[in-house]
Amino acid sequence: MEIGKVPENVLKRAIFRQLHTKREEVLVGAAVGEDCAAVELLPDEVFVLSTDPITGTTKDMGRLAVLVTANDLASAGAEPVGILLTVLLPPKTEESLIRQLMEEVEHTCGELHIQAMGGHTEITAAVNQPLISVTGVGKVKKGALVTTGGARPGDDVVVSKWVGIEGTSIIAREKEAELLNRFPKTFVEAAKGFDKLLCVVPEAATAVKSGVSAMHDVTEGGIYGALWELAEASGIGLEIDLRAIPVRQETVEICEYYRLNPYQLISSGCMLMTSPDGRKLVRDLREAGIPAALIGRCVEGKAKKIRNGEEEAYLERPKTDELYKIYDEMRGKSACDERENIDLY
Repeated sequence: MEIGKVPENVLKRAIFRQLHTKREEVLVGAAVGEDCAAVELLPDEVFVLSTDPITGTTKDMGRLAVLVTANDLASAGAEPVGILLTVLLPPKTEESLIRQLMEEVEHTCGELHIQAMGGHTEITAAVNQPLISVTGVGKVKKGALVTTGGARPGDDVVVSKWVGIEGTSIIAREKEAELLNRFPKTFVEAAKGFDKLLCVVPEAATAVKSGVSAMHDVTEGGIYGALWELAEASGIGLEIDLRAIPVRQETVEICEYYRLNPYQLISSGCMLMTSPDGRKLVRDLREAGIPAALIGRCVEGKAKKIRNGEEEAYLERPKTDELYKIYDEMRGKSACDERENIDLY
């Protein structure tokens, strides 16, 4: 395709025809020439917005774009209503790729009852791989809004599922051939399958009913980054038991193999929560079929302590996600291969 806006016939054929999920609150949705979406809310409801790009992987981008945004909205206690997509594609992109991306988007929207309300699709030389940026729209009752900064001293700290599952799935898919030389196929397939666990909308709904005080979905920077951000937003300190943080064995072994820190690995699918009664929250989540663990408590002051048995350390400011080490290695290898090819000639 040529650089510039995706042609109208492709827009209709590859994008609009894939979008079927509708919400009655959406007054104006995706259509040729429409620059904005419109949502009607009741007087006692809050309009919640979120935006995120998908840049760390090119696989399952459509699905991840929806999940990441839905997770952000859910962490505010909001019900996801719709999304707006900006899709930037490199020159020579085939129409089949656009159709595949939109089919992934629509399938995930259908699962979560979210409407793709509109957006912008463009072929541009400014990118060398597909890039999706998503703006999410959600709604919540005024008194039910949950923030990252709602934690208070004395609250318990709880996490759902396991940390590092998103990063583990991405690495298992990107490095499958290499991993199969070291691990059994069943192990690698299990790690790849973690991408089925990335939605935190169910645990957010359960947590709101249970009386959660703060929520923060654990994404780039891993659990360490999420703990820091929650503490900073709430103006509190933390005392966290490292051994209580749940980590899947697949994550542990893959991180050991690539010398990565699983606690600083991208972790969509894991929700960080605080509650005056963490044991009740854990019990409510488990009764809803969602694994959860109490990993510490909120305290007065600013100190963010991580205890590992008798050892004690202090949480540092969020660092670059460990996943980028994998991509740096892959880029380095590509550059090396290119140099080798040049030398041959």
